[in-house]
Amino acid sequence: MTTRLRRVAAALGLPVVLVGLWWVTSAASTNYYFPPLQTILEQFGELWLSDRFLSDVVPSLARLTAGFALAAVIGVSLGIALGLTDALRRGAEPVLEFARAIPPTVLVPVIALVAGIGDTSKVLVIVSGCLWPVLLNTVEGVRAADEVMLDTCRTFGVTRAARLRHMVLPAASPQIAVGLRQSLSIGLILMVIGEMFAASNGLGFSIVQFQRSFAIPEMWSGILLLGLIGFALSVLFTLVEKRALGWYLGLRDFQKRNA
Repeated sequence: MTTRLRRVAAALGLPVVLVGLWWVTSAASTNYYFPPLQTILEQFGELWLSDRFLSDVVPSLARLTAGFALAAVIGVSLGIALGLTDALRRGAEPVLEFARAIPPTVLVPVIALVAGIGDTSKVLVIVSGCLWPVLLNTVEGVRAADEVMLDTCRTFGVTRAARLRHMVLPAASPQIAVGLRQSLSIGLILMVIGEMFAASNGLGFSIVQFQRSFAIPEMWSGILLLGLIGFALSVLFTLVEKRALGWYLGLRDFQKRNA
């Protein structure tokens, strides 16, 4: 219990200090663009702890979830295929490198033209950025699987499906988790960017509307909410990762202790 409390204190120590400094240094602020933290928090409560949460925040989180899940399915599936087949990977590499070099933000107008201005285009914007970390990390994770063990499985007649389920995927899962974590932060950014163009609701839409109407405390409250959502998603992902990869994290800790 003491160790757990120490970890919580270590994790929350710096944020608490930074918030305290922000509160103190901004308390007497008369700058229109940098209002006191107290004013921002008052607007935060009025805006986001009300019906606006359902009308703007929930749709944003739904788009993020859909885009992230779709990118994860496509990235893992395609990454496994490319990682297991050298000829396929070499043939697809030029196209993948070309597509990966295009910034997802540049594709926002193009996707809007093709898919319209509804939720579909905003989900596709998230997919266009989240796909690459998952795909590339999956390919590297699959290629790093132990060749000796794979050859042994082939020698003993283990089916391809069984090798994939019991050998390749467990070996690649830590690398896949790294790609998913990277994609989650990218997805949050693209969620906001997608909602800044031709949208009628969402967190990004609200922040832009506040900025255009010079509602500065409201704008800062939206930015603060984005940071809190990012932190909550990171904590949630960490919990899921520890549950799914407990065997790997335990082995890594054991190796560190005995190194």
